[in-house]
Amino acid sequence: MKDIHPGTAVNKRSGDARDAEIGRRIRALRLERGLSQTDLGNMLGVTFQQIQKYERGANRVAAGRLQRVAESLEVPITFFYEGSTSGEDRSDADTIDVGLGFLETAGAVRLVRAFSRIRDPEMRRTVMELVEKIAGPG
Repeated sequence: MKDIHPGTAVNKRSGDARDAEIGRRIRALRLERGLSQTDLGNMLGVTFQQIQKYERGANRVAAGRLQRVAESLEVPITFFYEGSTSGEDRSDADTIDVGLGFLETAGAVRLVRAFSRIRDPEMRRTVMELVEKIAGPG
């Protein structure tokens, strides 16, 4: 353990809220790819238990390992950080923090990716209205 400020101890391996968010994103992508924790662990050279700890945010994912996770799951490493500390100008609707648990739903990651590729703001609005209408009151 290492003291950053007097009276504040930080364990290098234990995670915090940011690590839990990265873990949720790893889990969502793993599920989207149809991989088990063992499958992903084998790709990274770690046990399925270690993948469980990463996904729960109990352990931090080192930078090099996160790069291998990104490569294994075929996403840019920035995927794990998008929206975590952003100074971008966004609308109020986009800044509501709803967590990423919904990404564990089958197809959700594909839907989000496809939506993010729509460049025309009017088309994005139309797609959003259509999806909200299909989904019903929520």
